[in-house]
Amino acid sequence: MADKMTQFIRQELSSSLDLVRKLSEDNALHRQIEAVVGLCTRALRAEKKILFAGNGGSAADAQHWAGELVSRFYFDRPGLPGIALTTDSSILTAIGNDYGYDYVFARQVEALGCEGDVFFAISTSGNSANILRAIHAAKERGITVVGFTGAGGGNMLEHCDECFRMPSDSTPKIQEGHELLGHMICALIEKDMFGHDRD
Repeated sequence: MADKMTQFIRQELSSSLDLVRKLSEDNALHRQIEAVVGLCTRALRAEKKILFAGNGGSAADAQHWAGELVSRFYFDRPGLPGIALTTDSSILTAIGNDYGYDYVFARQVEALGCEGDVFFAISTSGNSANILRAIHAAKERGITVVGFTGAGGGNMLEHCDECFRMPSDSTPKIQEGHELLGHMICALIEKDMFGHDRD
């Protein structure tokens, strides 16, 4: 049993290292990160906000990244307006009950989103119905959409202004890639907005 567990641990770590290596060597991805950071900082300087949504582990990412903006990442500075659309149980259950689960994020985008905002749409498959509806609601309001998906991109791909596709079809590895990029984007937004690297 111990040998099998050790083998599993090594395989998982090796798979994670392979994912990071692919991301590290992808120059087009690096340029895309820079472009998305620019979209976000321009929106924030124009007193707009960044919205986040996802299901399951992607909901945790949405809340995590919003928290990094509102609180802090590397250093103390003024809070930045980031809103996770995954956190208010009364809103989520009201919309789910009245309109159906497919509308839990779209309705919030309609209520809270404004032209010039940025919406981070997170779905490992790229096919989550409630995320797709939220993307359409965002596009109707002039909100820039940044997608986070797996290798194929799913149905989201053609509807996002920018779409980060992780080089994997494994949900856990896609989520690992999302978390890595989300952290990097939050750090770069903070640095660009406030001209500071870290404590």
